Amino acid sequence: MPRTPTNNAGPILRIALAQVNTTVGDLAGNARIVKERVAEAKRLGADIVAFPELTLPGYPPEDLLLSPDFIAGNEAALRDVAAHVYGIVAVVGFAERANGAMGVPQAAAAASGLPGVLHNSAAVLAGGRVAHVYRKVLLPNYGVFDEKRYFTPGNECPVFDINGVKVGFNVCEDIWFPVGPSDVQCAAGAEAIITINGSPYEMGKEDVRAGLVQAVARRNKAFAAYVNMVGGQDELVFDGGSILTGPDGALVALGPMFEEALLVYDLDISLVRRARNGTLPASATANDLRRVGKSSHHSLPHMRPAARPILAAPEVCSMGRVESVYRALVLGTKDYFRKTGFKKALIGMSGGVDSTLVCAVAADALGAENVTGVAMPSRFSSENSFLDAAEVCRRLGVKLWTIPIEPAHRAFEGMLAEAYTGAAPNVAEENVQARIRGNVLMSLSNKFGWLVLTTGNKSEMATGYATLYGDMAGGYAVIKDVPKMLVYELCHWRNRVGPGSPVPQSVIDKAPTAELKPNQTDQDSLPPYAVLDRVLEMYVEQRMPIEAIVAAEAARADEHADEVTVRRVAKMVERAEYKRRQAAPGVKITGLAFGRDRRMPLASRWQPWEKQAGG
Repeated sequence: MPRTPTNNAGPILRIALAQVNTTVGDLAGNARIVKERVAEAKRLGADIVAFPELTLPGYPPEDLLLSPDFIAGNEAALRDVAAHVYGIVAVVGFAERANGAMGVPQAAAAASGLPGVLHNSAAVLAGGRVAHVYRKVLLPNYGVFDEKRYFTPGNECPVFDINGVKVGFNVCEDIWFPVGPSDVQCAAGAEAIITINGSPYEMGKEDVRAGLVQAVARRNKAFAAYVNMVGGQDELVFDGGSILTGPDGALVALGPMFEEALLVYDLDISLVRRARNGTLPASATANDLRRVGKSSHHSLPHMRPAARPILAAPEVCSMGRVESVYRALVLGTKDYFRKTGFKKALIGMSGGVDSTLVCAVAADALGAENVTGVAMPSRFSSENSFLDAAEVCRRLGVKLWTIPIEPAHRAFEGMLAEAYTGAAPNVAEENVQARIRGNVLMSLSNKFGWLVLTTGNKSEMATGYATLYGDMAGGYAVIKDVPKMLVYELCHWRNRVGPGSPVPQSVIDKAPTAELKPNQTDQDSLPPYAVLDRVLEMYVEQRMPIEAIVAAEAARADEHADEVTVRRVAKMVERAEYKRRQAAPGVKITGLAFGRDRRMPLASRWQPWEKQAGG
């Protein structure tokens, strides 16, 4: 692994990676964050400070990019930042209006009210001005990404001379392919690659990112740095975890996750030059490189800071899977409140494991004093459920209000009696209770201006095991992408690490139940959650065909789903799509979350759960 040098015998490039938490649309606030970090990096003697993708407009700005005023405002913010950059090079993400040569002419765009051709760009700032602009070449258009809706790709891969060191900058998706802009830049002499990113959190994604960065470094014999943003934005959470690798691909440093940081590193460029031994890397054919884009060379005005001590190499930070999910939930919830202006949360407390986890996350994100639990017992609620809800709130320091729903339940039965005459009882009678509870919570929200947090998990959202306008009513769905079995893991983890042990063992041990009728449990309607979660992962996240799931389950020696169960689960998933369209946004933590990741038609006669002809 490359070592930090102990003297200045070789060329040293000091880079700073600014993991910052910006807010979509807060152009002045985002610019202020950049200026503060630029000044801090300069004080620390950095040659370069790099910020994440689309830092100035915030990420992802979505259809704000279609507003000419918004684009003009982000460009004005860029000019403001550039005027403060002297004695250091700053790389800042922004949305750039092109001159019309690559798409719709600006005159036609102006006539239509649109901003015209846009690039997802990295501005290279030096000497008080915008010295150059790198335009993202590879635009993602899958999952949560929709960049081809807004941006036109660039076709230039510039290399910059900074104090005698050749550096290439690029943006996020540009390093996700075996041959990309970094390879063009290194073939043209770049000795360090710095990629600015807006890469949202998913379980296990940090290992994928590290592998990509290491591959860029290894095949090009260059330093590779990756700076990622931090913070929650609607359903997405950005986890930081910025990366630096040496020219042999070894991991040199991994920044902290879920927190802002300015990570400063010294790159010993002599390691690159010795590894290359006078020859440029040839990791791809000339034709492949030309297909990506053309190279160009630029020298940047920059004064070397005064004599500076060599920095010690930072430690590599790491985090376990369950801890990272919990921290993502906390950060996503905290930032959703902060960025939307809400101060306090309301949670319907059933005494079950889901509402308990949501309450713990909310207390950790907002402070217990800003969370209110509401117990709403019915004629079917057990005393133990109420006692468990009260104990959870006591342990977390959250106040609990008790509002029995029996008076409203009796009133609804009376109101509906004539209309229901002659009809056999079904789930409608059960769901009235859930809808009363939803009305109670939303009435309190309306009265006090507090945001209701829903408590449904991914297993329930997937199968439609939730009541529309009932327990689905609310403003933010903290665990909507958390499968039921992971809910239990998170509760155990939170008890283990503290503070305190907020989840009573009685909550963990009890059979999950909606308590909408006597002696009800979830397993009356659903397969065991361990089996259900496995089938859902294969069907939803891995998009496996029904037959392949049936075969995979049949091969298991432990408890598994038979063919009838697999087909029933698939049918439940597809039939519940209309419910999910009306669900509150919530934190994305898996590779495929309901919502922007999975867009299915509501009116469709495609029925994958049915056996196909010849099958």
